[in-house]
Amino acid sequence: MNVDSLETLLDQLNTGSDEAAECAFLAYEPYLRKVVRRLLPQNLRAKFDSIDVVQSVYCDVLVAFRAGGMRFTSVPQLRAFLITATRNRFIDRVRQHHTAERLERPLPNAGLAAPSALPRPSESAAAGELWERLLALCPPEHHSLLALRRSGASASEIAAQLGMHDGSVRRILRELSVRLACSLSSNSQLVKR
Repeated sequence: MNVDSLETLLDQLNTGSDEAAECAFLAYEPYLRKVVRRLLPQNLRAKFDSIDVVQSVYCDVLVAFRAGGMRFTSVPQLRAFLITATRNRFIDRVRQHHTAERLERPLPNAGLAAPSALPRPSESAAAGELWERLLALCPPEHHSLLALRRSGASASEIAAQLGMHDGSVRRILRELSVRLACSLSSNSQLVKR
């Protein structure tokens, strides 16, 4: 907004116009949110948003304008008032959250089990189906290679244990992955039909 429109807005605010109060809020809201965000400590960013503080200030200011208890002689005076009111409301909210943070205590571990690191049953079933499909796609002499790979062995470790060349192990795994991809894509084409 330009200065002339802010002066007009200020005149309308001093008469108690709700539309002028809404326009003032819309004009100053982004700036007031920046003020709050700059003051907001990192540990409280998850607790409340800057718009909460600004809207809270707006509600109180709107009530005061309607009652006719506020008059401003200049736009800088209005801006300074809104910034001060926003900072004060912010400080009040921070104090409330610090009190709550100081008084909050974690629940004792009263029989609550931690989330399991084991796979879910559906994941285990899907892994089992994939394993069976891999075994069906490769010749029986490569089953030991797959078992070692499933246990987490690298291509060089598999080659050392089975007496193969690293490149051969990589080639077998690559060919198997291509066969698996083709098998999966043909199955998905059948499902779509």
